[in-house]
Amino acid sequence: MSKMNHINVIEKYQEHHTAVHNLLSSILSCFANEKMFDQNEKELVDQLDSLCNYYPFVSLLYLLDANGKQMGMNIYSKKFKNVRKTGQGIDRSKQPYYKMAIASDSIVVTEPYLSSIRRELCLSVSNKINRADGSIRGIIVLDVDLATIIDFLTGNSRRVHFDPYFKTIYSIIVIGFFSVALLLLYLAIKECWTVLQTLINGHADKLLPFGVVIYLTLALAIFDLGKTTLEEEVLLYKDILRHSSTRRTITRFIAAIIISVSIEALLMIFKSALQESGENIIQAVWIILAAGFLLLCMAIYVYLGSKAEVALMNQKNNKDL
Repeated sequence: MSKMNHINVIEKYQEHHTAVHNLLSSILSCFANEKMFDQNEKELVDQLDSLCNYYPFVSLLYLLDANGKQMGMNIYSKKFKNVRKTGQGIDRSKQPYYKMAIASDSIVVTEPYLSSIRRELCLSVSNKINRADGSIRGIIVLDVDLATIIDFLTGNSRRVHFDPYFKTIYSIIVIGFFSVALLLLYLAIKECWTVLQTLINGHADKLLPFGVVIYLTLALAIFDLGKTTLEEEVLLYKDILRHSSTRRTITRFIAAIIISVSIEALLMIFKSALQESGENIIQAVWIILAAGFLLLCMAIYVYLGSKAEVALMNQKNNKDL
């Protein structure tokens, strides 16, 4: 549940490309007009603030003349605090949003790029404004935060506010897992010392080392569960709307359980063989068969899940076409 990295943002943008462009075009078409070039800075700030109340992904507004030079300072949204205002007189005629707007009579949207202000991926949507005689009055440019607009469109913006609480709870659970794993490691070391003492005293018990292996196996399983929880729920970004993300989490948890159960079953078999009584051999065999069956079920689940996701993506692409 961590923040989306740039690769995640680009993937989500490609998935919702049409929706993003349509939303930005509709916003600027209702927002942009020739009167904006006659407004002072305070009026532009008020206009941008009212826009940000409805669309929190809006970051920046600025106006360009027909030659691509910026008219006035950058107008920042409310989330930019204590930012030094710059931009007036800067030549932006080389920028894609200027070239695209000049070449088109409709609203244009750039491809994602790295913002020089926040170092986050953003988009620029621009619109060429013409006078009544057909000459160019100027160009209105609006910068938006790409990750925020994706969250806005997918309905993920509310869940983001709860992320710190979710991470705190998962972190406490992870600490509990790691504490138990450390305790088991301590017991394993203590058991090793006991085995060493019996060897020194000449009272070797061939079954005694199995206690060490059991403690280590349990420590490995619990540590792996804690590590998986830490990575999946705290450190890595998890897209709950994507089937592959949920499938990956389930697969990792089941794999950790299968490994632990299989090791315990093998230990039971070896212990029964050393005892020469076969006391638990049948139960161990059943456990191994159950672990194998669980592994087969997991393979079928992963295969069918991937096939279903491909089918859903193809269906969505066909609708877009």
